Amino acid sequence: MIEGLNSAAAGMVAQRQKMDAVANDLANTSTTGYKQVRVGFRDLAYSQAGKASELGVRTGAGAAAVDAGRRMTQGALQRTDRPLDVAVQGEGFLQVTLADGRPALTRDGALHLDGQGRLSTGLGGLVRPPLKLPPGTPESSIGIGPDGTVTAAGRVVGRLQLVSVRSPQLMQSLGDNAFAPTAQSGPVAAAPRNTVLTQGALEASNVDVAEAMVSMIEAQRAFELASKAIHTADQMMEIANGVKR
Repeated sequence: MIEGLNSAAAGMVAQRQKMDAVANDLANTSTTGYKQVRVGFRDLAYSQAGKASELGVRTGAGAAAVDAGRRMTQGALQRTDRPLDVAVQGEGFLQVTLADGRPALTRDGALHLDGQGRLSTGLGGLVRPPLKLPPGTPESSIGIGPDGTVTAAGRVVGRLQLVSVRSPQLMQSLGDNAFAPTAQSGPVAAAPRNTVLTQGALEASNVDVAEAMVSMIEAQRAFELASKAIHTADQMMEIANGVKR
């Protein structure tokens, strides 16, 4: 019965973690370039059921949630007609340097000019390699080509470099819609040739609200079932204690 309590408690923890992930997805349905979190489950350790059971009968210790990375499917494109908004179409990311100095990758193309005329993200990350526009350049005169070439009043001032990794779903999330390559994701390399930028548009979140709501309901029902299992095990222990007395 103690094993049953532990298994049910582990299940509650796992389902709570799934609910947290789904809640985070739902909170970011309007976040530019956001990628849905994937949560899986794994079995915990198995052991012999007990002396009274037959050999080979094993009982588990419950389940645990596993971070399965991000779902990197393309989000829908939304037209904004703002010159500094760019959407990445295809497999690839923009390179940025975060406010704390860490290099990162992002698909959030809502760019801005900082006080020094440098291209940056809405959260303060600078485009890498740095790209600075001439002082007094109006946004209306800025052009960004499909290959990332940036022009100001028809003059080339730099290029937004698109990169990719072998397994983007295995990158480490740094928060603020930024990711860092890992040994599992592979090193940064040039993006495929068919990856292009679209000026005046942004990539929407790839979260399917209906699917996320179904996942939330499933997790809540599983959490309730695990809590009922704890209640049942507690009643069984109470009965066993009563018989012993």
